[in-house]
Amino acid sequence: MTSAPAVTVLDYGSGNLRSAQRALERAGADVTVTDDRDAATNCDGLVVPGVGAFAACIDGLKAVRGHRIIDQRLAGGRPVLGICVGMQILFERGVEFGVEADGCGEWPGTVSQLQAPVLPHMGWNTVQAPDDSVLFDGLDDDTRFYFVHSYAAQTWDMDNDGSPLESPKLTWATHGGPFLAAVENGALAATQFHPEKSGDAGAHLLRNWVRSLS
Repeated sequence: MTSAPAVTVLDYGSGNLRSAQRALERAGADVTVTDDRDAATNCDGLVVPGVGAFAACIDGLKAVRGHRIIDQRLAGGRPVLGICVGMQILFERGVEFGVEADGCGEWPGTVSQLQAPVLPHMGWNTVQAPDDSVLFDGLDDDTRFYFVHSYAAQTWDMDNDGSPLESPKLTWATHGGPFLAAVENGALAATQFHPEKSGDAGAHLLRNWVRSLS
C-alpha cells in the first residue's frame, strides 16, 4: 500500500491555513502546517497560501525565507502550489493602493487591480482551462470556483517561443476583463481562486494535484 504524499502548507503569517490543511487531507495528502525550512524543502508538495495585501504577504514570505525555499524546490523540479495571493506573489511585482512591491519573480509580469465596476470580485465564477490541464482534468467547462480578490495578473508575459520546455498551461477567467485564474508551469502551479472554499470542484482539483505528486 502506497503512503499518502507528504504536503507542507507554508506558515508565513498569511493564509487560510487550517481550511487548506483540511481540504488537502481530504484530497489524500499527509499534511503539515509549518514554517520549518527542512519540512518545506523536503516534502512531496509545498502549498503557499495567501490572503490580504501583496506587500504584506511577500514580506511575511521573505521573513521565513519562503522565496528561497520555493526557488530551491523548483530548481529540483519539486512541486509547489500557490493559492490566491500565494499565486500573485509568484510574479515579478504587485501594485496595490499605489504601492509597488517586488514578488518572487518566478513569472514575469505585474499583479494589478482588476478593471471591473464591482470590486472585490467575490463569489463563484467559471474558468477557461486548456484541454491538457492536469489541475482541471475531469472538470466540466461550466464548473465554478470561489474567488475573492480585487487584484490579479491580467496578462501573461513569458515568451516560450523556441524553448524546448513545455509551454505553461494558462487558465483564464473574466471579471470586467480577463485575468489569470490558474497557471501550470512544470513543477510550479497556482490558482487565483480558493480551491479549499470551492466545494466539490475545489476538492476535485486538489485531488488532481495531490495525485500528481505520486
